[in-house]
Amino acid sequence: CVTSDVQAACQDTTVTQELLQEGFHRDLLVKVELGVDAGGCSVAARTHLPPGIYVDPYELAMLQQHNLTKAVLIPDVVDVEAPEYSATGVVLVLPLEVEPRCSRCFRAALPVHARYHRPARGSLEASVRLESPEVLLCCCHGHLAAECWEPVEVGAPCLAERNVPCQWHSTTHRPAQEELVLEVPVGLREHSSLVCAVTLLTTLLCASLILAATCRHGHFS
Repeated sequence: CVTSDVQAACQDTTVTQELLQEGFHRDLLVKVELGVDAGGCSVAARTHLPPGIYVDPYELAMLQQHNLTKAVLIPDVVDVEAPEYSATGVVLVLPLEVEPRCSRCFRAALPVHARYHRPARGSLEASVRLESPEVLLCCCHGHLAAECWEPVEVGAPCLAERNVPCQWHSTTHRPAQEELVLEVPVGLREHSSLVCAVTLLTTLLCASLILAATCRHGHFS
């Protein structure tokens, strides 16, 4: 029975996410395992990226140009220079690819970057928390049980079969972990005065050296 299979898939769906690499530049890896095969369906993960982490839209455009990802940012305008305290969060819709040895298993990875944070008091790290992604399924054959799947507006196209537009649906899932925490190195607020003083003195020293060299060699415009 298709309906019972879909209900089982909804109940047994699991999703995990992890951050690969170290430092400010990471790869966000998302894995989804459905309860049954999703033949003919498109599977994606929708996650809300907080202000402390972002996807570089220029890097994303390059990956899309080389057909390495079909990920979509909502909104698609991201200020890559903004620090965490003046940035806004975005929604990432990440289409997943089926794994070769498991027809129920899907995965995808995408480069993400941590933003600079304000100096903290008494701590050398700030925490950026990523909530567990929402699993999206798009099946053009229309065999999704209403009690287990509900239509959602995603803002990204779904072309599950023969490039025919279809409807995304959302399903509940059992996350392996409720949230993923990224620890970002930050400066100490106690050192702010010292850093400002050293920066000012260094700037004045460099300006004095440049002015002295200009006067010595007589290169005036």
